[in-house]
Amino acid sequence: MHPLLMPVVAAQALFVRMSTEALPPAGGPESGTAGEAAGGEPLRIAVVGESTAAGCGVEQQEEGFTGQFARELSVRTGRPVDWSVHGRYGATARRIRYRLLPELDTGLHVVALLAGVNDVLTRRSPQDWGDDLGAVVGELAQRADQVVVTGIPPFAEFPSIPGVLGRYLGERAAVLDEVAQRVCAEVQGVTWIGSTNVLPMGPDFFARDRFHPSAQGYREWAQIVAGKVAL
Repeated sequence: MHPLLMPVVAAQALFVRMSTEALPPAGGPESGTAGEAAGGEPLRIAVVGESTAAGCGVEQQEEGFTGQFARELSVRTGRPVDWSVHGRYGATARRIRYRLLPELDTGLHVVALLAGVNDVLTRRSPQDWGDDLGAVVGELAQRADQVVVTGIPPFAEFPSIPGVLGRYLGERAAVLDEVAQRVCAEVQGVTWIGSTNVLPMGPDFFARDRFHPSAQGYREWAQIVAGKVAL
C-alpha cells in the first residue's frame, strides 16, 4: 500500500469501528450431534477459532459454521457427527493457542481451524503469526486424524469495509496466508484451504453487520470445506 494512502486507511478503519454492529456469538449448546438417524460410529469433530467459529452472525450454533459443517459431513459420510465448537470473538492465533486449545478433546476425527482475521486487524507480524499458528496446528494434529485450516477471507469483498481499507487489509492477509500455507505443508494430516478463491460472496452471504456470514454464508463455506475433508 502506498504510504500516501495510509491516512485514508486510518480514517476508514475508524469509520468501520464506529459504524459496524458488534454481533454476539451464536446461542445454544456448544456441542451436539448431527445426523442422529444415520448409522455407524459417530465422527467426532471440533471447530476452533475466532468469531466465525463462535457463530457470530447467526442466532444458534446449528446455523453457524460448526453446525452446518457437521450436517454436511453427516450427509457425505452417512454417519452421525458429534460436534463441539471452541470459538471466541476477537481471538488471535495466540489466544487460540493458549486459551482455546486446552478445551479440545483428543481422539478427534476432524478439526477445522478458522483464524487469521484478527491477526490481520491487530497488525500481528508474519513471524508472530507463524510461530503461534505452527504451535496450534502441531497440537491439533496430535488431537485429530485430519486438520483443515481455512485461509483468511477476502476483506475487499466485505460490504462493511471501504475500498482502500479493504485493499490494505487484503495485502496484509495475503502475507499471512503465505505463511499459513508453509506452516500447514510441514505438518502431516493438515490441509490449508484458501478462502479467497473458494468463497462465492453473493449478496446473501453476509449477516446484518455486513462483516460476518449469515446462515446461508456459513452453509456455503461449510460445504466447501467439507468437500476438502477426506473421509
